[in-house]
Amino acid sequence: MEQVRLRFAPSPTGYLHIGGLRTALYNYLFAKHRGGKFILRIEDTDRSRYVEGAVEDLIESLSWAGIQHDEGPFLEDGKIVERGEYGPYTQSKRLDIYRKYIDLLIEQGDAYYCFCSKDRLDRIREGQRIQGLIPKYDGFCRSLSLEEARERASEGEEYVIRLKLPHNRDIKFHDMVRGDISINTEDIDDQVLLKSDGYPTYHMAVVIDDHLMGITHIVRGEEWLSSVPKHVYLYEVLGWEVPVFVHLPTVLNEDRKKLSKRHGDVAVEDFMAKGYLPEGLINYLALVGWSPEDNQEIFTMEELVEAFSFERVAKTGGIFDINKLNWVNGHHIRNCDIDVLTELTIPFLKEANYIDDEDVEDKYSWIRAMVQTVQEGISHLSEIGDRVDMFFDNEITPEDDDALEMLTGQQVPAILDALREELQGIDEVDEEFTKGIMKRIQKSTGVKGKNLFMPTRIALTGNSHGPELTSIMYILGKQNILERIEYVEGKFLGK
Repeated sequence: MEQVRLRFAPSPTGYLHIGGLRTALYNYLFAKHRGGKFILRIEDTDRSRYVEGAVEDLIESLSWAGIQHDEGPFLEDGKIVERGEYGPYTQSKRLDIYRKYIDLLIEQGDAYYCFCSKDRLDRIREGQRIQGLIPKYDGFCRSLSLEEARERASEGEEYVIRLKLPHNRDIKFHDMVRGDISINTEDIDDQVLLKSDGYPTYHMAVVIDDHLMGITHIVRGEEWLSSVPKHVYLYEVLGWEVPVFVHLPTVLNEDRKKLSKRHGDVAVEDFMAKGYLPEGLINYLALVGWSPEDNQEIFTMEELVEAFSFERVAKTGGIFDINKLNWVNGHHIRNCDIDVLTELTIPFLKEANYIDDEDVEDKYSWIRAMVQTVQEGISHLSEIGDRVDMFFDNEITPEDDDALEMLTGQQVPAILDALREELQGIDEVDEEFTKGIMKRIQKSTGVKGKNLFMPTRIALTGNSHGPELTSIMYILGKQNILERIEYVEGKFLGK
């Protein structure tokens, strides 16, 4: 069986879009499911949109997400190096290769020189729009002899090279998501293959590169679907086998419009900055447009590789639901090793000014316990500041009127007195103390159940619900608990 080879081929025009990450993920999952190779290629022929540093950011984003390519550009000691036998993997380094095939197409009569100015092209297309026609090149230069065209080019006249499509021919192809498709060449432009700056267009470079790099499956966004007939025709005139096409539905926002920066976070780095785990983001993204055979929703990368197939990719756009992402990511946070999670949350705790470098060195076990205590309620790590706020402010504020009513109940003074008395008999709050404290208070006050636990929790945190009381007490420590008791008594109980 032929080894499958799939590629992710982004342009270095800025950040990696969340839709681009999903495309990379689907390529990676299918390649690994079939025991094949996943290649990263950089398509940088549009030099006007090139962004310095974008390639490095792209590689780092993919690596963070756990999508490791087998061939292409890699970052080593801050520098880009290429590995693999089909390089270069950056299109701007392959110009001589493209020129060779451009010359071949011209010699065969399958491509031609075009000297039309931008002004002429704009006038032609505007006239076509007014007539209700599909705007496209009118073929003005198709009939130029090769001899005349070369002479004009040699004299310095600016030109592009266009693909010479046959007239009125149906070009048919199969897409694994869309099925069988047929488009007539009368509805297609004579595509520019080589621009006036000497760089190939996407349409030329992608066909050459995919063939020479042995790509078996072309997996990309559905916006490229209308370009496939031109690509299929190029494969035909070059005498090459056509790969399998897979065009993915667009990632949409909740209004069913294309996900864009106007509607919130769309860059992978935005989600990294908010503290989404790569496992959570990848798990959720896989489900935006693909569904497993059963109702499973939580996956590891290994499980996704095992389950993935293009047969179960939807034809319609997948909705990016931030609430569902938070639910999935929260599940991965709850399953995360506590030491790993603590290390991940430390930068966020520092940013919120709750801890500093000295605390990390001297109070690591306390930080770990604090993170573990709130782990259950976090959907992304930037929420950690809000979750641990209860441990850093001894001036308690009941969360609502019900909490205030519970805090000022007639049994509360006795509960707080009993808690203070217990604390005064120890040097520090440890696990042994927290295990038996509530039973001892129950015994000394006669208060039990909800009437004991909820006022105690509210007195210590201001909240009716939350982490285990024993964990709260351990994290607060003796002195903070005593200060909170004193504050509550003075503020709410009239002492």
